[in-house]
Amino acid sequence: MSADPTPAQGDAVRAERHGATLLLTLSRPATRNAFTPEIREGLAAGIARVRADASIRALVITGSGGHFCAGGDLRGIAAATRDPATDGATWRARMQGTQRWIHDLLTLDRPVIAAVDGAAYGAGFSLALAADVVLATPAARFCLSFMKLGLVPDCGAFHTLPRVVGAQRAKELMLSAREVDAAEARALGIAMELHAADALLPRALALAASFSTASPLAVSLVKRAMDDPGALAALLDAEANAQALAFGSAYFKDAVQGFLDKQPPPFTWPTPVAAHAAPPQGGDASGPAQPAPRRPLA
Repeated sequence: MSADPTPAQGDAVRAERHGATLLLTLSRPATRNAFTPEIREGLAAGIARVRADASIRALVITGSGGHFCAGGDLRGIAAATRDPATDGATWRARMQGTQRWIHDLLTLDRPVIAAVDGAAYGAGFSLALAADVVLATPAARFCLSFMKLGLVPDCGAFHTLPRVVGAQRAKELMLSAREVDAAEARALGIAMELHAADALLPRALALAASFSTASPLAVSLVKRAMDDPGALAALLDAEANAQALAFGSAYFKDAVQGFLDKQPPPFTWPTPVAAHAAPPQGGDASGPAQPAPRRPLA
């Protein structure tokens, strides 16, 4: 499978054409591919390129250096928080700027495949959820970590996560900010398949390449039928308003400074307690009750 020449390694997001597939690689491994302005701009440009070019039949998004995306750039956010000119309207405009390309990704009429290795945290998890298919390695870790900083999920997670795992589990993952390993992600339906690290990208590109012979109209119609643009628009608006409020809270400012100072987060979800022994069944007291089987998290 041939690719066009590799772009400059200085690019925050490398865009490579593989036949009818565009591959976008987040390329800031030193920061675990966190959402710096350069990463956001690179993703926006790549998505716009797909939308403008009908010869691109599928999009693959992955990360470099054994990471997918660690989420928001907390150092940059902390610096903005300390700026007295940064108010609720500024945060809302910042969120809406990101939401424009997230909306374009979620409504893209081409298949989107996320190839996840390592951390998909915060907005990185949201980015993976924006794909139609998520492939992962056994080292993949997913976490909506926003609650640890007093924030709400963003980048469309209010829309995408409940559609994948259901409302109750989505609330649990949002409120707990707990980590989901690769096995549980597959059990929950977040990841469709698990592959070894060296097989992950070849599998993603092979799936994407298969759509080069599919009907573009049929693919578009399937995606449109599965979408709910009215609900998406309303949730993105609510997300921008909520996150602007949360960014301005004293809790967030204290939590992000604690993170930068390498302090433990103020909020931690309790570890599940092992199941108690089951009571005797049918009044049979002939022997001790057998322990109830452990219930899986997924």
